[in-house]
Amino acid sequence: MPPSILEKDPLFGDVHIYKQPLLEITIPIKTEGLQAVTLSVNYQGCATAGLCYPPTTKVVDLQLGKSSVMSEQDQLAHLLANANVLYIIMVFFGLGLLLSLTPCVFPMIPILSSIIVGQGTQVTMARAFIMSLVYVLAMAFTYAIAGVLTGLAGENLQAAFQNPWILASFALVFVVLSLSMFGFYELQIPNALQTKLTHFSNRQQGGTLIGVAIMGILSALIVGPCVAAPLVGALMYIAQTGDAVLGGLALFVMSLGMGIPLIIVGISAGHFLPKAGGWMDSVKAVFGVMLLGVAIWMLERVIPGQVIMLLWATLLIVSAVYMGALDKLSAGVSGWHKLWKGVGLILLVYGVLLMIGAASGNVNPLQPLHNLSVTHTSSAPVSKPAAEFKPIKGVSGLERELAAAQNKRVILDFYADWCISCKEMEHFTFGDARVQEAFADFVLLQADVTPNDDQDKALYKRFGIFGPPAIMFFDKNGQEQGAYRVVGFMSADDFLQHLRMVIQQ
Repeated sequence: MPPSILEKDPLFGDVHIYKQPLLEITIPIKTEGLQAVTLSVNYQGCATAGLCYPPTTKVVDLQLGKSSVMSEQDQLAHLLANANVLYIIMVFFGLGLLLSLTPCVFPMIPILSSIIVGQGTQVTMARAFIMSLVYVLAMAFTYAIAGVLTGLAGENLQAAFQNPWILASFALVFVVLSLSMFGFYELQIPNALQTKLTHFSNRQQGGTLIGVAIMGILSALIVGPCVAAPLVGALMYIAQTGDAVLGGLALFVMSLGMGIPLIIVGISAGHFLPKAGGWMDSVKAVFGVMLLGVAIWMLERVIPGQVIMLLWATLLIVSAVYMGALDKLSAGVSGWHKLWKGVGLILLVYGVLLMIGAASGNVNPLQPLHNLSVTHTSSAPVSKPAAEFKPIKGVSGLERELAAAQNKRVILDFYADWCISCKEMEHFTFGDARVQEAFADFVLLQADVTPNDDQDKALYKRFGIFGPPAIMFFDKNGQEQGAYRVVGFMSADDFLQHLRMVIQQ
């Protein structure tokens, strides 16, 4: 037993008590020849005021050979199999709200906002709500249907849409929509082409609810292919039980939770739109820039990082010029004009830094000067380049490296260029000096599943997963420690704690 506090009771004599919120006791069990063990625990709870509750006995049946620790996605699959429907709806709706704070949903905000802003002063608050609701419902139905098909067939429909041609085409659509926000369609474009572009743009901006729904469907399939523990848990349940109804319901409710902030943003855009005039042109220009940002964000999955840096730099510098960063302020201008120019100057400076970073070979827009040689006078830890993972291909490549691991623990990272969370893990988690120090106890392997070919799909099926990001841990005997799988982004602090738990096993 762990160390306890000894209390002298006038009636019971010496009593050993524990005050910590979590009491962990390691119990050795002889398991030879046994498949199950019944554990009986007797304890009594007391209040500091002197009141003690009746002694309690808890009995737990332990299945030997099966870890009692479950990964988060396994716990959610278990929840679907055992909890009532109302509880499942509440849990997955809450998980959807949490997922709405991830990069999977952020790009949809300027898309929906631009749809509503494109209506001009004609849109009312009620109209904005209906358009936002149609967009979110279309997105939710698409997530649910794609998830059910993935669970039943084992083929990730969203991964199939991360094709360079599809991404480039959809990015071009956003460029077309952004140009309509700037009013460029009125500049020396043949009337026939102008009519077609304007008609297409108006439909996609929400001229019809069908256009809004189509944009919601495409956004779910192309813009935000988010692989997280709730999604994988539902997919695992569908794959194991074939219950597409309950699994699809969980995915639909989760998607609605993800869409609640979108509806709020949509209503706000419809409510706070300014009166017609110069302000309206400025608002539309802002959303035009945001759409161009979404287009660049999508192209990050298929275009070299240095080119992406140059595209971000171009967008920021041109936007700064339009904001008057290089213009001289006349006497007596308002504070808003000064603020507008100040923001423009910040964008201009950051855009120049991005160009310098791209020229130095850097690919991280958040640290544009990281590759430049700088003398560090501080003793504070410096972020290191991402850890070096050995590439493997397919099941055979993995088995070969596991056999060659020489009695060391192994980490297998599933990565793809089109996986945003993978790049977050690479830059923010694997680049942390503390994490890299902990990696010394592991052999690091990486499966680049960007092509999503037959070998990649076979490796998915080997572990019963549906796409990146996913990280597997293997013990010194080459056996996967399934309870410690990581799905989705994990911060450096959380991942470091997770690594320590794996090492202790």
